[in-house]
Amino acid sequence: MRKKAARWQYDGKQLLVLMFGTFLLAFTYYHINFQNGLSEGGFVGLALLGKYSLNLPPALSMLVLDALVMIVAVFFKGWKFIANTLFASVLFSAFYELFEQFSPLSIDLTNNLPLAALLSGLLTGLGAGLVLRAGGASGGDDILALMLSGWSGIKIGTMFILMDAVVLILSLFYLPFKETMFTIMAVLIAGKMITWTVHYGRKEVPSRKVSYGMKQKTA
Repeated sequence: MRKKAARWQYDGKQLLVLMFGTFLLAFTYYHINFQNGLSEGGFVGLALLGKYSLNLPPALSMLVLDALVMIVAVFFKGWKFIANTLFASVLFSAFYELFEQFSPLSIDLTNNLPLAALLSGLLTGLGAGLVLRAGGASGGDDILALMLSGWSGIKIGTMFILMDAVVLILSLFYLPFKETMFTIMAVLIAGKMITWTVHYGRKEVPSRKVSYGMKQKTA
């Protein structure tokens, strides 16, 4: 009974961390990135580009992209990891939609884009790192980054930066050069923050790095 209770306590804590991480991501992407003209890498960046260029709802775009990757990822990841990721993805889309529709808060940093980039990098990196530590991912691009990181041995934060580079190059066609450069700054900061958040307090294992989802699957 005690073991079962401890397991439920752990799951409860894990759930809270997951929820806070997705809340922080959605808050930052809307109030800092979108409101100040910054884009973002990964699927979120694609969704924001869709918003800027085609006026597509970012929440819907994120769900479609995530669903496509999860269909493939279910064959490579444990069901618990996929369930956590699906939950985080739905939460992120819901939080973002709520902020977009109802938030009265406006954070205007258009005249101080270095600060906007710094805040974006720190907060999105922390949010994504917390979701990863909780045993999930905030979206399909995170799943790809985790799998590629596990297979290649490249640090997870570095893998995020490499994947984001593709979207940021596309951003040059839609966003002013200045905003794109500060977006790159934000992504670089976020990549370092993700690596720090994921590994903080954990002892490095000399064997080959394996993603958290894979560890849970084989546990």
